[in-house]
Amino acid sequence: MTKVSVTRLNLHYEEFHALKDVSLDIKDKEVTALIGPSGCGKSTFLRTINRMNDLIDNVKIEGEIKLEDQDIYKKEVDVAQLRRRVGMVFQKPNPFPKSIYENVAYGPRRYGIKAKTHLNEIVERSLKKAAIWDEVKDRLHKPALSLSGGQQQRLCIARALAMEPEVLLMDEPTASLDPIATARIEELINELKKEYAIIIVTHSMQQAARISDKTAFFLMGEIVEKGKTKEIFTVPKDKRTEGYITGRFG
Repeated sequence: MTKVSVTRLNLHYEEFHALKDVSLDIKDKEVTALIGPSGCGKSTFLRTINRMNDLIDNVKIEGEIKLEDQDIYKKEVDVAQLRRRVGMVFQKPNPFPKSIYENVAYGPRRYGIKAKTHLNEIVERSLKKAAIWDEVKDRLHKPALSLSGGQQQRLCIARALAMEPEVLLMDEPTASLDPIATARIEELINELKKEYAIIIVTHSMQQAARISDKTAFFLMGEIVEKGKTKEIFTVPKDKRTEGYITGRFG
């Protein structure tokens, strides 16, 4: 099932044309990797899917993005509600300066869940889904910032999952982590795709090959090639894709 459908998306930052006629379908229960050199539009594209570019001045967006059947750029769309449905995990772990428990409970509390038993259930379920419960269950009220970098990133994933999203956006989620922590996050992504549509920006060709079902190659604001990851990496149709994957540029 197609979860997110992007059709002829164009984005300008004032005079700069950052995304050019981008069309891409994101399937449910799959990982879609966005690859390409720095500054080619991958993160900009990712941020259009939960309207984070709305926070930047002088952005003009044309085209259509549908989350299932809803056009997310229609005026009547509640952006806060959209961001509940489309969670985001950033490049650097960014836990709040609060306890581990409060990091996960923060979103549900904001949306009116006050009952302690309900919050406890959400926190435990989210931390379990993020594969960190066993490491933190005895210190839930300790500061989140006392965790290691890899644990902080899994906590940030738990915080996103607490909102029960349908889509998970990940902007280079392992870029600041060591190889062991990276492997834990990759294992986690493989588990999470059983329930969510996941879109990941990555600079690591090996990571894209390991964890994604589909890949889209961005270059200078355009999608040069998209398709099944195995095919993109073994029999790319475009010479530019082949050049990037084999390390000849980028």
